[in-house]
Amino acid sequence: MVRIVRWGLIGCGDIARKRVAPALRDLEEVEFVAVARERPERADAFAREFGANRAYPHWRELIGDPSLEAVYVATPVHLHAEQTVAAAEAGKHVLCEKPMALDLKQCRRMIDACASAGVRLGVAYYRRFYPVVGRIREILASGEIGRPVMVRMDAFERWDVPPDHPRAWFLRKNLAGGGPMFDFGCHRIEVLLHLLGPIRRARGSLGRVLYSREVEDTATASLDFESGVQAVVAVSHVAFEPRDTLEIFASEGSLHVPVLNAGLLRVGTVDGERTEDLPPHPNLHFPLVEDFTRAVLENRAPAVDGATGLEVNRVLEEIYGD
Repeated sequence: MVRIVRWGLIGCGDIARKRVAPALRDLEEVEFVAVARERPERADAFAREFGANRAYPHWRELIGDPSLEAVYVATPVHLHAEQTVAAAEAGKHVLCEKPMALDLKQCRRMIDACASAGVRLGVAYYRRFYPVVGRIREILASGEIGRPVMVRMDAFERWDVPPDHPRAWFLRKNLAGGGPMFDFGCHRIEVLLHLLGPIRRARGSLGRVLYSREVEDTATASLDFESGVQAVVAVSHVAFEPRDTLEIFASEGSLHVPVLNAGLLRVGTVDGERTEDLPPHPNLHFPLVEDFTRAVLENRAPAVDGATGLEVNRVLEEIYGD
């Protein structure tokens, strides 16, 4: 008999609908039990759509459900710490959306609460599970392209919403923590930590190039790694041309990923050039939820744990100068 983990989902927004709920519905080792959403009629509809048995109008009711073993927190960033701590105190394992929290103090509260309760804590940096990221890590470890020297990641998407839009909270610093660097720059920082190791120093330049808003619309981060590698991460909400690139320049070759979410890898070495096609799972969150579920079943740490989330937030605080 297959052992299953009984899950609840807090928050039913865009990512939850497109990726998280389908993963919870489709994984063999998961029973998708309950959802929580403020508007009861929408919570009921969401639960029916994805096969969950129950819908709660408040997240505290969901974490009080004794049948649940794990909770996915898919709410705005300012709610992550409160909800994670409460879920841990209720004995639930927690997989929390990224970035982990607004600041390091909140991250540490989350880690301490989960440790005290003896439950697992994961953070939704799903790019860790991209095959192309794993392959790059293998190539770097092999020494095929020599020693990494300079790395660049660009992430541009044109995005703006009116104040009454459901996602307008992304533009409020006290709710979101920051603009595109905090929102999706964090993903790039996590990838670079995974590939290149600890970051010794981070500096940031934040700007409001086109939009008048509380948070930046464009930013760059300069990262110095303990290994000596230097990296630049550039993000923007205002550039016309979308970008999702990763480039690694090394002493004996280079690696180029034109679209990280697509997975095509170009490898250049002294012997010539080749390409490798390593697309991600069609549901980008599926491997993340699968790994966390198995971590619960196998009584081990998830691949992306609270310590990872804390370290990304530490780097973000340096970039923002907090």
